[in-house]
Amino acid sequence: MIILFLNCGSSSVRYSVYDWAKKESLAAGLVERVTMPGSAITHERPGKDKVEFIHECKNHKEAIKLVVNTLTSKEYGVIKDTGVINAVGHRIVHGGKFAKSVVVDKSVLQELKDISDLAPLHNPAHIMGIEAAQEILPSVKHVCVMDTAFHQTMPEHTYMYALPYEWYTDFKVRRYGFHGSSILYCAKRTAVLLGKKPSEVNAIICHIGNGASVTAVKDGKCYDTSMGLTPLEGVIMGTRCGDIDPAIPFYVMGKTDLTAQEMYSALNKKSGVLAVSGKSADRRDIELAAEAGDKRCQLAVDMEAYHIKKYVGAYAAALGRVDAVVWTAGVGERGPIIREKVLKDMEYMGIVYDHERNFAAVTKNAESRITAENSKVKSFVIPTDEELVGVEDIVAILENRYDVHTKYHYIFEEKTYRNKLRDEAFLKEVVKKPFLLKAAVNPPSL
Repeated sequence: MIILFLNCGSSSVRYSVYDWAKKESLAAGLVERVTMPGSAITHERPGKDKVEFIHECKNHKEAIKLVVNTLTSKEYGVIKDTGVINAVGHRIVHGGKFAKSVVVDKSVLQELKDISDLAPLHNPAHIMGIEAAQEILPSVKHVCVMDTAFHQTMPEHTYMYALPYEWYTDFKVRRYGFHGSSILYCAKRTAVLLGKKPSEVNAIICHIGNGASVTAVKDGKCYDTSMGLTPLEGVIMGTRCGDIDPAIPFYVMGKTDLTAQEMYSALNKKSGVLAVSGKSADRRDIELAAEAGDKRCQLAVDMEAYHIKKYVGAYAAALGRVDAVVWTAGVGERGPIIREKVLKDMEYMGIVYDHERNFAAVTKNAESRITAENSKVKSFVIPTDEELVGVEDIVAILENRYDVHTKYHYIFEEKTYRNKLRDEAFLKEVVKKPFLLKAAVNPPSL
């Protein structure tokens, strides 16, 4: 069974192809700068050199055509033709009422369109991707994998807001949470690394990328999460403000001629570390500038770390017992400076931070431990795999055995699970950077 998984952003299309029979990824890649000049694709396959070339894509349909043509090409393809594709999965940031992955039909598409204003940076692009993919591959099932689904186990007292109750009943205003597939994967992998069942694990999972969230996982299920009705709430992000006094937008709008839509755009696209640093939303650029003496960039680093640390502390209190603090996504996986600022001086919580291990864990291809041997509470860096979660959901749907994650056993919950594509990439990295082995947990055989 061959599954194509797509993650369509406003100007990008990420993809992966998974062979379920062999339990391995055949290829993964990214089309960048969709709708802009200089569109390009990066295509990776196990045991093969990376392929990169420029190809103009004026819209998402052209980008998905490029993906399909690349996957079926004689030179660097991995499948014979599109006829072998059994289903196409689509990652959806805001799934609204859906508690698990679903087959796309008219009602599902309409629901996603109805709630697009809750995830304006993502859902409109997802919808364009779904409709384009349906045109290109009309004879296969299309499945939406909802990023909000994992968080549907939150109790009422954590997902409700102290607002007029009819806003909840009439407009569905509540905390939804995001990054659910990523959190699910990391929660299950944390259980493996701890040698426990998922239902026995309490963890705080920090998904820190351009979008960022912190989630409290209790007994393997979501108990609370920092993002809310939309992905705007919570910790400071690349271009999003995170938690602020809700009176601020009204105050500034009273002082300026900003419209409500312009304010919403400012909070989503012109805030966060971009606004504080005045330079970039890329943490690498900010950290380099901070090291060179830029005070605003240093402030951005300090503020982001402080906000994450506050959430870790709050969720530790909410959970009562913490087995692990987990880091994932771009900054979480390769940002030792932010991780250090959060974990340092937290011995009172049972965390014994290891500087060497932390700064050795700078790869997106290996699971690492960044706390000392005697640390009661472990801290792991776990490269996320949202695509694999989606693929397995899709296969289970096709085989009529799918269920919510608490009643379903994923292949990556097995101790013997390995990601061949990542193992190969990690071994190549180790040749150039042997120190990566310092923190790696269960590295591939050398």
